[in-house]
Amino acid sequence: MFAFSELRIPVIAAPMAGGPSTPELVAAVAEAGGTGFLAAGYKSPETLREQIERLRGDVPVFGVNLFVPGEQSDRGEAVAAYLEELRGEAERYAAKLPQPDPSDRDRFEEKLDLLEREPVPIVSFTFGAPPPAAVERLHRVGTHVVASVTTVEEARRAEHNGADTLTVQGSEAGGHRATFHVDTPDDEVSTLELLVRVRAATELPLLAAGGISDGTDIANALRAGATAVQLGTAYLRCPEAGTNGAHKDALIDPRFAETAVTRAFSGRNARGLRNRFIDEHDATAPAAYPEVNQLTKPLRAAAAAQADQDGLALWAGTGYREAGDDPAARITARLWEEAGSPVPGDFARS
Repeated sequence: MFAFSELRIPVIAAPMAGGPSTPELVAAVAEAGGTGFLAAGYKSPETLREQIERLRGDVPVFGVNLFVPGEQSDRGEAVAAYLEELRGEAERYAAKLPQPDPSDRDRFEEKLDLLEREPVPIVSFTFGAPPPAAVERLHRVGTHVVASVTTVEEARRAEHNGADTLTVQGSEAGGHRATFHVDTPDDEVSTLELLVRVRAATELPLLAAGGISDGTDIANALRAGATAVQLGTAYLRCPEAGTNGAHKDALIDPRFAETAVTRAFSGRNARGLRNRFIDEHDATAPAAYPEVNQLTKPLRAAAAAQADQDGLALWAGTGYREAGDDPAARITARLWEEAGSPVPGDFARS
């Protein structure tokens, strides 16, 4: 079974659902000596399989990230109120709001079946501890299992369920917080602080994620006990990323001067560039995923078609100004050089 300590460069392209993660991005980071994840979230099993096949054979080590379905709860009244609030947005973008379906599991079971039938080296789980039965199935076919965690308690549960490695996501991370529960309040525990806490609670290998944007950040994360680092925002503007053009432009637009954590777009806490949509809807958005995500999907699609950055979910971590537009392999090599290219043993690597 693969181990992250085998990577020539301990840098990983994070899974970024909704477009940015592509086979080309994963391949480019792997070419530089690291690896990366395909994001299975919001993709059909058929599309996921096609993307996996584009990597298989040419890229020896890569991963696939799955969203763990959450438990259904009674959020219908809050969702209905938010739907009414969004009618003005629907008029603005000439879009039709859907009827949300809280039972949607993003075809999780079908994707898991695919990954058991046609194994990949690594599978990671976000939004919950990997189910023990799923871990057992993946282990049987030689797959390394990773769980994304945001607290010590989540780390312990993931380890109990059989995870081989933990992705420790600090508050600086862009995109969705990996919290196990949709209504978990946002915290401000930094990646380095959380690494220290989780390192004291487990001997599993740890991947550091959140706000890592330069070589110093990489070196600090390794020094704090990470085996490798996982970067998303740093790759958003590179040519291999599938990031929407308006999103790429916003990352360097002085009009977008800060990030904010919001449920306005998806019903789950996520960090992105603060824009009009967040300002107008964050206060009333319910903790309801996937329902809110379904409601805003046509709005976001229409905003993207119009290149309207104020209607887009411009996911980004706190280090977004450092995101460059060089090829991903060059970004990876430069970051590792900035880190001092430490050899194994220089830091607390597992």
